[in-house]
Amino acid sequence: MGCDGGTIPKRHELVKGPKKVEKVDKNAELAAKWKYCALSQEKLRRPIVACELGRLYNKDAVIEYLLDKTAERPNAEAVVHIRGIKDIKELNLTDNPEWEGEGRNTKGDRYEDIHCGMFICPVVGLEMNGKHRFCYLQTCGCVFSERALKEVKTEICHKCGDPFKDDNVLVLNGTKEEVEKLREKMEERRAKAKTKKCKKSKAAETVSTTAESKDDPQSSSVDVAETGSLQNGGESSQSAVAGPSGASSSTKSSTASATKRSIQDMEEKSEAFKSLFTTHSSAKRSKDQTSNWITHTPYHF
Repeated sequence: MGCDGGTIPKRHELVKGPKKVEKVDKNAELAAKWKYCALSQEKLRRPIVACELGRLYNKDAVIEYLLDKTAERPNAEAVVHIRGIKDIKELNLTDNPEWEGEGRNTKGDRYEDIHCGMFICPVVGLEMNGKHRFCYLQTCGCVFSERALKEVKTEICHKCGDPFKDDNVLVLNGTKEEVEKLREKMEERRAKAKTKKCKKSKAAETVSTTAESKDDPQSSSVDVAETGSLQNGGESSQSAVAGPSGASSSTKSSTASATKRSIQDMEEKSEAFKSLFTTHSSAKRSKDQTSNWITHTPYHF
């Protein structure tokens, strides 16, 4: 159909070729990395934290993930390596004085700079918008541009003064190769931490075993005494089996002495109780204190 009225179709209208690959807008990609949380896809707001792979998160979103890992989230793969709060670091960021907020162009009558960042480097003044590489220190959490760390080489933080090493510097939102290197370093650190814990547990076990070995001589002496008493008891039992008559006489004498002792103890203990009554010897009167009995009958027996 068509081709009437002098229209001439072109080749691309008649023949469908392969589809062109859609290219991702670089500005949108940079904004997604540097202005939005990698987990919740919400805009970054303080407090902002970073993981060991250099990704940026809202601290509230990470805490919610750690409290409930079963809930469905849009980008849960980005936080699989986070086991607890110790695996993240709160960033000490420097505000950009030129940043006027999100509602600065509500009317649409002003020029809006898409690349304007909320934070800057405190040394060089570069904006943290993705065009420049930024790093953070694991020791204190301060954020600097890579240019500042290269130009001013020190072992002390430019902002807070805490010492750091080259291994403590991590790149923020690095390339895939850099993320893989950071992942390898993270696994090595965790493996070293596990070995240290194992060594500490073994040292604690050795200390406990040495303490028990020091206490063993006392227990051994007690065991020797117990074995000696058991041997004496065995010998006495053998003598009792050998001489039943002697054993019976000894048992009778022992029971008699035991009963005598028990009676004496009872008498000594109950003496104070008996003194409370008039029938006790202390309450009785002597012959001098007693008077003659007077009876109503004249007969005396």
